[in-house]
Amino acid sequence: MICDNITVSENGRLLFAGQDTVELARQYGTPLYLMDEDKIRENCRVYAAAFQKHFGDRARPLYASKANSFKRIYEIMKEEQMGIDVVSSGEIYTALQAGYDLSRAYFHSNNKTDEDIRYSMENGIGYFVADNVEEIRAIEAEAARRGVRQKVLLRLTPGIDPHTYEAIATGKVDSKFGSAIETGQAEEITAFTLQQPHVELVGFHCHVGSQVFAEDVFERAAVIMLEFVAAMKNKYGYMAQQLDLGGGYGVRYVESDPDLDVDTKVGEVAAAIRQACARLEIDLPEIHMEPGRSIVGAAGMTLYTAGTVKKIPGYKNYVSVDGGMPDNPRFALYGASYTCLLANKMNEPAGFECSVVGRCCESGDIIQEHVMLPASVGRGDIVAVCTTGAYNYSMASNYNRLPRPPIVMLRGGGEHYVAVRRESLEDLCRNDR
Repeated sequence: MICDNITVSENGRLLFAGQDTVELARQYGTPLYLMDEDKIRENCRVYAAAFQKHFGDRARPLYASKANSFKRIYEIMKEEQMGIDVVSSGEIYTALQAGYDLSRAYFHSNNKTDEDIRYSMENGIGYFVADNVEEIRAIEAEAARRGVRQKVLLRLTPGIDPHTYEAIATGKVDSKFGSAIETGQAEEITAFTLQQPHVELVGFHCHVGSQVFAEDVFERAAVIMLEFVAAMKNKYGYMAQQLDLGGGYGVRYVESDPDLDVDTKVGEVAAAIRQACARLEIDLPEIHMEPGRSIVGAAGMTLYTAGTVKKIPGYKNYVSVDGGMPDNPRFALYGASYTCLLANKMNEPAGFECSVVGRCCESGDIIQEHVMLPASVGRGDIVAVCTTGAYNYSMASNYNRLPRPPIVMLRGGGEHYVAVRRESLEDLCRNDR
């Protein structure tokens, strides 16, 4: 199977985290997001162990909460002693509601508003990851008003192309994020930040993109960033305490995607970093990375109920489900790949090629093209889409006035519980006047 928490029962039903998906669909209804809590915790622990092993006790992974943000996820991150990164006041508020200590949080975004900066500082944000000079000015003004010295990292663009989806490649010079090293703007913002009396520059950050599998992407980015660290030390006498290499490790959506070993990959990055530090004659900074997708992606599955099956002889076939782009817009956004299965007929041969599509009045409302399902697929069958724990719920909308699905968490021993309730029709009008 595409993920190691997916199996099949003797009676041909799809099991996720050891639990019967058909029965879960019957109990909770569809569309339905499932999240494997044990897998989330396992992934957190794998990252934490790899960081301690290869980078030392000061290093730490930060959960990139934009991948999937709701109260329970922050409770889990708190319990697993994970740092987090956040990108909005809404994510900050959600983390606060979960009792998360914001001193361990890093606030990203290329355009934090004055209200964002005020709200996050009011609630004890640990670090800003500042994108530009205008933001540094705004942070300095708010910190001065409060009489504090605010810690920041500067987001830089190292000029790395990870050869991933264009829409999620963020490390190139012409990105909307960060200050480019190549153009000299990174040095300019560093010099400017060091002059601010109420801003403490603690280090640098970069993020090259998402769904990265290439062998040396993080190694190349790390070397470029460390060369910049050394240059700033030589020119300004400033030595970065922290270096954050961002996130982006890929997960398996389809069989052709590799299965990455986190410990091995982190070890390879660490070797490149230690070699560069020795060559540049600088101390090893406190290393951070920001796994998001690779923490929660394979921990998620979405269940739908099939409706219309349309067969167009000589052309193509369509299997429509009771969700679509409102609960998973990734195919519409950038043609993302997924593995789709017929949960109640796993023992039947999958020889019927079709497009799995949603129920919206939109031609781009597609979950996946060229899907192979059993030829008996029909109304009432349960369609499972694998690896949906990242950027599905967090990107969901109410397009066509459809309520968003619930999130049901699964735990060992057959336990399951609602972490986010299903939206009601009344919820759709709750803010209307």
